[in-house]
Amino acid sequence: MTTVRRGTAALAVTTVLCAAFAPAAHAGGDVRPPAPSSSPSSAAPSSSPSPSPSPSPSVKLPHGLYGDKDPTYDGVWRQSLALLGQAAADVRPSNDAVRWLKRQRCADGGFAAFRADPAAPCDADTPTDSNSTAAAVQALSSLGDQRPFMAASVEWLRATQNKDGGWGYTPGMPSDANSTSLVIGALTSAGVRPTSMRMPRGSRATEGKNAYDALVALSIPCDAGSGADAGAFAYQPDQDGGLTANDDATAAAVLAGLGKRLVSAPVTAGPAPTCVPDAASERPSPERAARNGASYLASALAATGHLDQPPLPGTDSGDDGAARPDVGNTADAVVALTAAGYGDQATGALEWLKKNSGPWAQQHGPAAYAQLIFAAYATDTDPRNFGGIDLVERLNATGPTPKSVAPPEPRPGNAAESAIADGGAVVLLWIIGIGVVAALGTGFLLSRRKTRQP
Repeated sequence: MTTVRRGTAALAVTTVLCAAFAPAAHAGGDVRPPAPSSSPSSAAPSSSPSPSPSPSPSVKLPHGLYGDKDPTYDGVWRQSLALLGQAAADVRPSNDAVRWLKRQRCADGGFAAFRADPAAPCDADTPTDSNSTAAAVQALSSLGDQRPFMAASVEWLRATQNKDGGWGYTPGMPSDANSTSLVIGALTSAGVRPTSMRMPRGSRATEGKNAYDALVALSIPCDAGSGADAGAFAYQPDQDGGLTANDDATAAAVLAGLGKRLVSAPVTAGPAPTCVPDAASERPSPERAARNGASYLASALAATGHLDQPPLPGTDSGDDGAARPDVGNTADAVVALTAAGYGDQATGALEWLKKNSGPWAQQHGPAAYAQLIFAAYATDTDPRNFGGIDLVERLNATGPTPKSVAPPEPRPGNAAESAIADGGAVVLLWIIGIGVVAALGTGFLLSRRKTRQP
């Protein structure tokens, strides 16, 4: 689900939306506001980022922040993903990095994309938003002993919930699949059942709307009329209420529909997912909708092993009109499929990422490295040798020196590689075995290390 913020293409839109929704006063985070269009769902931005603007003289990069680019539109987001990536790799972050993130929170619990002066109190013009807040909650939950601090942010999310049970990019904006999914992950991380937050406030358990109601409402039915979009999730409905498949939204919703968060552990792979309509009711259950979404992702990845970037309104995907691979969304799809128990359907995409994600991650920095670490973690792949790249080392290099880094865990590909990797240890075991044979004359001891497949 998660995405690196899109860069310059969305920045102007963000500025306009923040001004337009100033009375609601909240903005920034995982999901970029849709570019102006008559069809929000089809225009919802991709997760693969465009280059962020370089630091300007007016924006001084604060101590403790990850990345070396202007943090105005993604500071909290990339910091949160960096901390989550380090947690997945058994890295204890610097106190400075944690302190920077916690100081970004406003007194009411909300986070903005970036506050240049954390000492200045937040006011009605501070653009706090659901995405930055939810990402920060998930990051803080990975650190331990942060529940009291997180409580205010959970209450901020409760206070900004829409009537349909979901969340938009900023309070007052219509609910979208990405924002709602991110908040579901945050609530789960904080130990709060998403179904316990209902609108209108105070509704009984059998009444009102919760986050899953809003999310399932954006799922596309599994019927012949839906065509290739069947099972996918839309970002938002278009002006006529129609739903158009959005890869970014679908990857996010698959995780959320199963009650999972940005960092999800491996799940044993089962049969391939299928798109199954819910015959018992008009809409499927959250889990059924998530598994239908997984079916869509598996089909989308099957042909090339990657997802493609949707073109921005009024443009072709590339200079030649050809589709461009979407590295960020492909990584998110790998996490979603594997966490849902369909890892076999993500194998090709994982291999594609190993071969093709390096330049993308190098260009886009800490959040991109974190996304790839999420994919490695979900698939039980070594993040220190991801297509020959040490993702952990590169992520750590984008911020303050960590307090501690767990030593690399041996993950040889086969027994022969194990013997080579373990060198003298294997030789020593053979010598001991020979000694036992000579002394006892009753057999031999063959010892070898267990191997873990990447």
